[in-house]
Amino acid sequence: MSIALFALGGTISVSGRATGERLTGAEITAAVPGLDELGVPLDVRDVHAVPSGSLTFTQVLDVVEAASRAVAEGAAGVVVTQGTDTLEETAFLADLVWPHDAPFVLTGAMRQPGMAGADGPANVLAAARVAASPAARGLGALVAFNDEVHAARWVRKSHSTSTAAFVSPNAGPVGRVIEGGVRVLAPPPRRAVLPAGIGRARLDAARVALHCVAFDDDPGRLEGLATTHRGLVVAGFGAGHVPASFAPVLGALADRIPVVLTSRTGSGPVLRHTYSAPGSETDLQQRGLINGGLLDPYKARVLLRLLLAAGAEHDDITAAFAGHG
Repeated sequence: MSIALFALGGTISVSGRATGERLTGAEITAAVPGLDELGVPLDVRDVHAVPSGSLTFTQVLDVVEAASRAVAEGAAGVVVTQGTDTLEETAFLADLVWPHDAPFVLTGAMRQPGMAGADGPANVLAAARVAASPAARGLGALVAFNDEVHAARWVRKSHSTSTAAFVSPNAGPVGRVIEGGVRVLAPPPRRAVLPAGIGRARLDAARVALHCVAFDDDPGRLEGLATTHRGLVVAGFGAGHVPASFAPVLGALADRIPVVLTSRTGSGPVLRHTYSAPGSETDLQQRGLINGGLLDPYKARVLLRLLLAAGAEHDDITAAFAGHG
């Protein structure tokens, strides 16, 4: 029995050498004190050594597929090291399609290996402990960072440089790594797994736009969007509001493509029936927009694109957001 570790790129792999070379997975794990005391060997594999901002849906799903094979071959759990810029999105994508009880744990670093106080080794050790822990089984994709364990559905990067950047505003961490042990305090509920075996062509065709509404915004920026994208996520003000001038434009788009309403605030839900003025959540839902619930705009975009690529119809999409949001 082993832990399969897939090393991507990101800050955790920055070598500091002038050549721009990146550390391999073996080099990353060699710098982690205590891994040899875990009691479970690591099967380290290098894949997609790029900054996380350059990762694609297809690449992440390829990693999930390789991780599934590793579990089928006997791995007790999976660790993925990658850059932190898109970690909250890749974690949620993995969570949506991960069908196994074996933990799928993502981690990274906020400080490069050569910096004082580099956090990569501690995060890798914590992630490996979570991946090997029976307490983490059946919880889907998790993020281990700063000795906290976060559910993929809730986690987000909240700071550009802090080693405590990853938080879960709506729920808090689901567990912690304490004195080498893993304590799961609030296990997240699992939801229906979506299909993972989606071809690149279908993913490329399922483009989803994201528009963050701003003060005195111009709805003309959405003109022609239904001809270039198959879906739209709107990050609205507060509990799901937009300027009144946006309401008819979004309603017309919702007649042609799925339009999901989320909040740009970073935490809290989109309401359903509290406000009724033009551009309110009630008005927008009456115009056909789908309520994104507690999902932030970035995760809503991940879910919508995966659903569209899988061929989901409008009613299926609405039901999926009701379940996941």
